[in-house]
Amino acid sequence: MIDWTHRWPSQGYMAARNNWMASTDEDYFVSLDDDAWFLDGDEISVALEFLQSNPLVAAIAFDILSPERHTPSPRLAPRPAAAFVGCGHVLRLAAVRSVGVYEAFPGSYGGEEKDLCLRLLDAGYGVVILPGVHVWHERTSVGRNSVEQHRSSVCNDLVSTLRRAPAILLPAAFLVKCYQHFRFSWKQGLTLPCLEGFRLFLRSLRQSWRSRRPVKASTLRQFMRLSRQ
Repeated sequence: MIDWTHRWPSQGYMAARNNWMASTDEDYFVSLDDDAWFLDGDEISVALEFLQSNPLVAAIAFDILSPERHTPSPRLAPRPAAAFVGCGHVLRLAAVRSVGVYEAFPGSYGGEEKDLCLRLLDAGYGVVILPGVHVWHERTSVGRNSVEQHRSSVCNDLVSTLRRAPAILLPAAFLVKCYQHFRFSWKQGLTLPCLEGFRLFLRSLRQSWRSRRPVKASTLRQFMRLSRQ
């Protein structure tokens, strides 16, 4: 049996995920975007088997294929990851409940999964990717606005930095983030939406500061090390 949840007006996909996770007493939450699908049919069972055997793992990241990366890879041993990609993942709900569900961001797109993973890592949980256990993400242009996505992702990344970076690291982390975003945007011809992202962040600064709950410096170092792998 399939249950459909209709929310009008739309409150966004993060609100929908939070609602589903909060309204169930199940152990795990499997999320798949509407433009993504499993390739072999056993991906969920593989992920759940791993979670059941590893109680300190809170999130499973599937190996995402797309038109830009379309060649399947062989299945290899699971390995630690910094975060999962939202289009296909599994969460241990007990871990999510212990740190809180997705937090709202000023921008409409980007940063929520990374922010949740930082909190999970800080609580002593792990995030694991399953190489070769694939989800195909079609990434069509329908319903997507690349300029708005870039504006939102810049703003949300700065908000996440403000919320989670330890006080001793916050000034340096913030300056590095601003430089990286501007440099990338300038090279990609996205300077204007980048500046709009900076402006959106400044408008939300007071509210974002009130939601500041930094992680440990060791957690941030762990996240950065895993991100480089």
